[in-house]
Amino acid sequence: MDAMSAFATGVTVVTVADGRDDIGATVTAFGSVSAEPAVISVNVDSSGYMAEVMEEVGAFAVNVLGSSQKALAGRFAAAGRPSARLLVANQPHDRGDRTGALVLKEALVALECRVRHTVEVGDHMVFFADVIGLPGVDGRGSALVRREGRYQDVE
Repeated sequence: MDAMSAFATGVTVVTVADGRDDIGATVTAFGSVSAEPAVISVNVDSSGYMAEVMEEVGAFAVNVLGSSQKALAGRFAAAGRPSARLLVANQPHDRGDRTGALVLKEALVALECRVRHTVEVGDHMVFFADVIGLPGVDGRGSALVRREGRYQDVE
């Protein structure tokens, strides 16, 4: 829907460790659902591999990107992208203690999450997840948002 492209949204990279490989994708449909308990939502294409792995594993990390991470957002959004581990090879990163998912050390914030509930809505799967960990990250600076199909900085 073109009208929704006028709405600026934060940019995240969601990562999952499935025991065989690291999977990741750029996700802009992310939000807070509840403060107590801390619950977030992440929406991904229901026909994609990311949704399948997130549902199977039941845990993931959300890395909120800063404006200096535009290129990284683009790499994780590319069709046919390689393993998430390869995409972050030159980026400071770690693994979440609770999920084993890749955590970007220069993200503005990182959340480790456990899936609470999923709902398929149209062409997307909505994952409601409990925040189970807040890995320390070193990110500073302005936020990265996506509006009208382009990445933009927000002070």
